[in-house]
Amino acid sequence: MGEKLTFRATTSSGVVHDFEFPLHPDTASSAQVGELLTALVDTVDRFVAQGAPVGNGDVLQALAMALAVRTRLLGPDSAAVAALAMELTEQALTTPCRTIRRGRAH
Repeated sequence: MGEKLTFRATTSSGVVHDFEFPLHPDTASSAQVGELLTALVDTVDRFVAQGAPVGNGDVLQALAMALAVRTRLLGPDSAAVAALAMELTEQALTTPCRTIRRGRAH
């Protein structure tokens, strides 16, 4: 089994989600992946907390678009990079999550 990145996210209502994301074998720095993930999640949380009317679908759409932009910026072999981005996204979306609600794990 490969290396994993442990990540905890807590909702504004106090629900905790614990993840153990599998990392790609070519990951250069799991620490940097964790720091970037934290920065992205924190930025989205701060934006949503400002109170502007933004739906969950809006947030997901913007994140998907950001992934598309970043993929294109990585170089001329955008098809290969896009395939890797889709593989990593699918893997992240299917990673099991332990949820804790009011002191109980689910």
